[in-house]
Amino acid sequence: MAAAVPATAGCSDVSAPGVDWRRCLLDGRDFPNADLTGAVLRDASFSRAKLAGAKLAGVEGPDARFTSADLTGADLSGAVLRGADFTRAMLGDANFLRADLRQARFFRADLRGATLTGAELSGTDLSGALLGGALWVDGQKRCAAESVGTCQ
Repeated sequence: MAAAVPATAGCSDVSAPGVDWRRCLLDGRDFPNADLTGAVLRDASFSRAKLAGAKLAGVEGPDARFTSADLTGADLSGAVLRGADFTRAMLGDANFLRADLRQARFFRADLRGATLTGAELSGTDLSGALLGGALWVDGQKRCAAESVGTCQ
């Protein structure tokens, strides 16, 4: 029986469900409304990328970097994003339903209107994050309009 060949990232591969972009530098690229469902984004960099409306449900993206990226309205439900960096990212109306966001960084990110129901936020840095109108992890509480850093 032949040994299994480890999958390698295809950084030049087109966006598609299940694409393997681990450790890829995709800074400043445009992926509006892209379907990246189940993609492997471990250690990938999407700084300043445009991912508005993208489908990122179930992605594996520990330690991925989305600094200053536009993920407005993106679906990140069920995504594994432990240690991901969303510093200054635009995440308005994004869906983080049941996402693993442990140790993620949302410093000064815009999460207004985002859904965080069932998300795991242990150790997550929400310093300066705009949370007005976000649906909190309990699925019941809607953050007050003036919520910054904590859901009020």
